[in-house]
Amino acid sequence: MGDTSTNTAKVRTLIKNNIRNYSMILMLALIMIVFSFFTKGVNLNSRNFTNIFIQNSYILLLAVGMVQVIIIGNIDLSVGSVCAFIGAISAMLYNTGIGMVATLVVSIIIGMAIGAFQGSWIAFLKVPAFIVTLAGQLLFRGLTYIITNVTPITLMDDGFKQIASGMANIPGLQIGGLYYTSLLAGAFVCIVFVVMEIQSRRSKIKNGFEVAPTGFYLLKLLIISALVMGLTWKFATYRGLPTVAIVLGITILGFNFLLGNTVMGRYIYAVGGNARSAKLSGINSELVVFLVHVIMGGICGLAAVVSTGYMNSALPQAGNNFELDAIAASFIGGASASGGIGTVIGAIVGGLVMGAINNGMSLMNIGAPWQYVVKASVLLLAVFYDIYTRRKSGLG
Repeated sequence: MGDTSTNTAKVRTLIKNNIRNYSMILMLALIMIVFSFFTKGVNLNSRNFTNIFIQNSYILLLAVGMVQVIIIGNIDLSVGSVCAFIGAISAMLYNTGIGMVATLVVSIIIGMAIGAFQGSWIAFLKVPAFIVTLAGQLLFRGLTYIITNVTPITLMDDGFKQIASGMANIPGLQIGGLYYTSLLAGAFVCIVFVVMEIQSRRSKIKNGFEVAPTGFYLLKLLIISALVMGLTWKFATYRGLPTVAIVLGITILGFNFLLGNTVMGRYIYAVGGNARSAKLSGINSELVVFLVHVIMGGICGLAAVVSTGYMNSALPQAGNNFELDAIAASFIGGASASGGIGTVIGAIVGGLVMGAINNGMSLMNIGAPWQYVVKASVLLLAVFYDIYTRRKSGLG
C-alpha cells in the first residue's frame, strides 16, 4: 500500500513539474483543431504545414539559442539586428562566387565572433546582458544600414534560397506522388531521439536522479515520435523534405543532446539556477555564460543565411522583431523568466504555437494589428503561468 502511494505521489509530482511542457503540446494541437473549423481545414493540409515550417524556420533556429540564454538568466535583444548584419555580409560573400557552403561557414564564424564580443562584456566585465545586447541591437542595425547603403542586396542566382525553401529529396524515392525521403528522415530523427532519451535516462538513474515511471516515459517517447512522423508525412504528401528541415533537425538534436546529456548542459542549468552556488561548487560560471553567448551568435549566423535565402535578398530592415519572436517562443515553450528552466523541444513547440496562431489568423484574413494583440496576450499569459506555478510550488 505504501509503495502504491509513493508511486502515485511521484507521478503527481512529475506531472506537476512538467505540466507546462505537455500543456503547450496540447495547446498546439488545440490551436490547429480550432483554426481548422474557421478555415474549413485549409490550415491542416500538407501545403500549409510545409509553409508554416519554412516561414518560421529561422525563428525556430533562434529559439534554440535563445532558450539557452534564458536558462542562464540572461536575454539577447540583438539577434534580429545581428541576423540582418550577417545576412547582408552573407549575400555579398555569395555574390563573389565562393559558393553556398563557404558562405554558410563564414556566416556562422562571424556570428560566433559577435557572440564572443557580447559575451565578453556580459561574462567577464559584468555588464548586464540587457544593456549589452540592447547596445548590440543598435550597433548592428546601424552597421547593416552602412554596409548596405540602405539598399537591398540582390543575390546573383537562386542557389542561395535552396537552404530555406529548397527540397532535399533523393531521386528515385518518389512513388505515386509520395516523397519517401521525408518519411525516412522522420524515422531517422525518431530513432536518434529515442536513443538519446534512453541514454539520458540511464545517466540520470546512474547518478541517483529521479526519473519518470516507465509507462509515463514510454508515452512521452511515443507522442513525440508520432508528432515527428506526422509532420514528415505532411512533407511527404506535398513537395517532400525541405532542406531547412534537415538544418533545423540537426540543430535541435545537437543542442537537445548538449543540454540533456553533457557536462556543459548540466553547467548551463546550474548557472541559471544559482550562479553563486554553481561558482562555489567549482563551475566556471563566467566561461559558461560566455560560451552560451558564443553559441547564440553562431546560431544567429545560421538563421541569417536561412532568412536571407527565404527572402532571396538581403534587406536592410531584415530581422525586425526576430528577437521578440524567439524570446516569446522560449517563454511559451516552458522557459522560466527566473532562469534555470527550459528545454530545446519546449522552445520549438512554443515557436510552432506562435507560427500556428499567425498562420491561422492570416488564413482568416485577420489583420496584422490583431495578430500582435493575440501574440502579446499569449506571451503575457505564458509568463504569468510560469510565475504562478512557481509561486504555488514554493519555488518563487
